[in-house]
Amino acid sequence: MSEEDLEDARARVLARVVALVGEGELPRFVEALTHPSFANESASPDNQRLEFLGDAVLGLCVSELLIRAKPDADEGALTRMRAALVNAEALAQWARVERIGAAIALGRGARAGGERQQTNVLADAVEALVACVYEARGIEGARKLVESVVREPMRSAERLGTRDPKSLLQERVQGVGQQAPTYRVRGMRGPQHDPTFEVEVLVGDEVRGVGEGRSKRLAERAAALSALNAPPPEEPTASSTGPDEG
Repeated sequence: MSEEDLEDARARVLARVVALVGEGELPRFVEALTHPSFANESASPDNQRLEFLGDAVLGLCVSELLIRAKPDADEGALTRMRAALVNAEALAQWARVERIGAAIALGRGARAGGERQQTNVLADAVEALVACVYEARGIEGARKLVESVVREPMRSAERLGTRDPKSLLQERVQGVGQQAPTYRVRGMRGPQHDPTFEVEVLVGDEVRGVGEGRSKRLAERAAALSALNAPPPEEPTASSTGPDEG
């Protein structure tokens, strides 16, 4: 990707964010879309501090949304629903729809490794954008952005709030006579003190979903959520062709 392509992508994302949160400057917008790998090569600030703040702001805004939308839900259900809405898979889903990845500045190694579309890279950028908006527009601006980010996952939040995603997935597959799901770590990256795990969930030998998280437990939940949201596998169809009659 050329510098011109990156600038075009950033202009598009900026226009989209401003359309959601209102006109005005976003002073840390470029920082929010700067991956640490790029910062290491260019001595510019990366988005990790913004990501830290954005994580907290996102949790608050989602909690507010759930309190209003689910007045009868108890604390346990609200906690599970919030977890389903703020996990890396849900954030990356919005980022892919909005093509945020094309606007992230990556270092040479990260670009070569295809990290632009990795779930945790996209999720971190979304959290950083939330913080960027929060600093420039306050909590009202952040609420508007977060409402857009979680609009689609909110449609299934009530169902996910009733049970843990892993339990729901096990119930679904065993309900149709299939084996219980199993989970397998595909890889781990990042520093030892803050690793990101990538886990896949299998039913038999078939991979049904992949998830990432900052612990194996969170990655397994994300993988189960991915499997629950995926289209069901197609049933094999019997051939209608009879034996060759020559």
